[in-house]
Amino acid sequence: MASTLHALTILALDPEELATFWSGLLRSSRQGLVLSDVDAPVRLAFQTADEPKVGLNQIHLHLTSNSAAQDATVARALELGATHLDVGQLPEEDHVVLADPGGNEFCVIPEGNNWLEGTGFLGELAADGTREVGVFWAAALDWPLVHDEDGETAISPPDGGLKISWGGEPLNERHGRNRMYFVLVADELDAEVERLAALGASLVERSGGEVEMADPEGNEFVVRARALVSTRSLRSLLNQRSRSLLNRRRGGSEPAADSAPAGVVRPGRRVDAGKDAAMSGAGGGAPGEG
Repeated sequence: MASTLHALTILALDPEELATFWSGLLRSSRQGLVLSDVDAPVRLAFQTADEPKVGLNQIHLHLTSNSAAQDATVARALELGATHLDVGQLPEEDHVVLADPGGNEFCVIPEGNNWLEGTGFLGELAADGTREVGVFWAAALDWPLVHDEDGETAISPPDGGLKISWGGEPLNERHGRNRMYFVLVADELDAEVERLAALGASLVERSGGEVEMADPEGNEFVVRARALVSTRSLRSLLNQRSRSLLNRRRGGSEPAADSAPAGVVRPGRRVDAGKDAAMSGAGGGAPGEG
């Protein structure tokens, strides 16, 4: 049985500030640093980082206007502490790019967007990555590919509600570890790790009831035993992982799987003029038609 996507974890210098911001913006309840009922089949969790954000993230969030007007969402985000962000978007592009209080970029997509029709308020996780990594995640989560064209891919769970998309090349430069990573849960941890490795993932580190891995492009993710996962245990594991990251930094070492061969540019999902509009279906079509 394939893993279940349990959470998207976001690293932050002030995770409490980000948890407060996103719970307010998504109108989600929270338990500690975990948002427990986001309007999409994935939780948001926040974890302490010891270094400031540099460059663009490998993943950023797309908020829809299916249930609230774009202007209203932008206004509420600004009231909660977001700021406008210029990433080179063109005047004719109608999505609004903002940054949360931690500097993490996200987009508010306008009304009438066909690509995100039927999704929740948190409609899409837009990621940097080639077709290879999109195909990997389709198999890893057993979610069908709903878009596969010109190097761009997207997947969605069988019952819909959320899309995860990869924008293809060119990729952004990566600055150290990603600030966001997926948390998967599995019934049989060892068997699932073996399956994911066969699909192209690499092992980074084992720690108790969880295993850190990296997808074919080096993006970290964590697989946890389902028996250990609850909101309370997730908070505990986040604290444990924060301490582990701090210890790695102080020791001056990184896991071997986090380095790239010479000449390889590590990914960091581009949020720019045209490409982000295309992947969000600007103009009303599927990715690439905008």
